[in-house]
Amino acid sequence: MAKPTRSNDWGFPRWRGYGSARDAEPVRLCDRHGCDEPGDRPAPKSPNSRERWYFCERHAAEYNRNWNYFEGLTVEEAAAREADEQRGANGYRQAGHYGWGGPGDGSRSRDEMRALEALELESDAEFDDIRAAYRRLAKLNHPDARPGDAEAAARFQAIQAAYEVLRKAEERRSAA
Repeated sequence: MAKPTRSNDWGFPRWRGYGSARDAEPVRLCDRHGCDEPGDRPAPKSPNSRERWYFCERHAAEYNRNWNYFEGLTVEEAAAREADEQRGANGYRQAGHYGWGGPGDGSRSRDEMRALEALELESDAEFDDIRAAYRRLAKLNHPDARPGDAEAAARFQAIQAAYEVLRKAEERRSAA
């Protein structure tokens, strides 16, 4: 009796890596006649149809240029579809806090980016620039320099808070 052979996909840990099959990966080509680019951008064949064409990026852009998503629908049906899709898309808003705080290389937190904005600085400002901007703005908005101006006092407090955030972040970076 012949001994049965096992595949390498059994047990834990797997004895073969994921995606390391010996078969070639199938590549779907663009559905545009004569194009030999990969067709990785789905586009509906007609309004309200689940069937899809698969185009390359260039032909998908050409196809979508004159596309009317709400063609053939009444105004009420179009409004209902738009509201339904918006409701479905709003589910992703809860993950918005995972996004970047703003431009830059990712070395600054969202609070630091807001502080730089309060000090009217770019995202790549050095600490010497931060200190100079703080002093300049503090002199302009200090309550002693502008007595009785409530807006200036509020701006001065915001500038102070922004400088403290950036100063503490700089101390943490220099200590590490």
